[in-house]
Amino acid sequence: MRIKGRITSWNDEKGFGFITPIAGGKRVFVHIKAFSNSNRRPDLNQLVTYTLSKDKQGRPCAANATLAGDRLPEKAKQKHGSLATIGAAFFLIIVGVSVLAAKIPPLILALYIVGSLFTFIVYAVDKAAAKKGVRRTPENTLHLLSLVGGWPGALIAQQKLRHKSKKQSFRSVFSATVILNCGVFVWLFTPTGAATLHSLIAGVV
Repeated sequence: MRIKGRITSWNDEKGFGFITPIAGGKRVFVHIKAFSNSNRRPDLNQLVTYTLSKDKQGRPCAANATLAGDRLPEKAKQKHGSLATIGAAFFLIIVGVSVLAAKIPPLILALYIVGSLFTFIVYAVDKAAAKKGVRRTPENTLHLLSLVGGWPGALIAQQKLRHKSKKQSFRSVFSATVILNCGVFVWLFTPTGAATLHSLIAGVV
């Protein structure tokens, strides 16, 4: 858990000081090496966020500290990206297990895999277009691809390609498409959903 505090003591020559938590409590020792951005030097009264750790003597100290305006350490970003990738892969595994258990037809797994691969490619093309300043893929198209089953690929692309991962309005709509798609997937396990799916497949075949 990250804690917000304020630097109330700092010796720049020695490279250490103390942070007083905003919520109250004892001061916490912080060393310059604890800050993620080595290009910025802390100063008195600056706001800082950190995680609580212990030094070699077992005394409490700040770790993974970031000054106001700095981004979280790259390791934290990588961890978030890894969790997103694992989540997408776990969902595809669930679909695969459902196929093996004969709960849903193999066509559904194929649609998710092909849709995810295609969506990942579309994200990659859109990012390349953004860098070149040429015509972009409409956001509605990206959302439609996610809605019809390409969201695992979209989620992986957002993290691996660092594309469409920060715009809050896009993220909100994307989350809605994921929820809707997962809702339809769960519905397929109901008698009504299964009957509807088989009817659609029979009509196509």
